[in-house]
Amino acid sequence: MKKLIQFLKEVWRELKNVTWPGRKEIIASTVVVVLVTLLLMIYLGAIDFTLAKLVKIIFG
Repeated sequence: MKKLIQFLKEVWRELKNVTWPGRKEIIASTVVVVLVTLLLMIYLGAIDFTLAKLVKIIFG
C-alpha cells in the first residue's frame, strides 16, 4: 500500500510539471484532426465506390 501511495504522489508531482497546451494549440490540433479525418473519409469512400462499381461490372 505504501508503494501505491508513493507512486500516486510522484504522479501528482509530475503532473504539476507538465506544460499543458493553450487554447489556440488545442483548436489548431482539433482542426487538423478533423480535416485529415474528412480527407481520409472522402478518399476511402471513393475507393469503396469505385471497387463496388467494378465488382458489379465484373460479376454483373
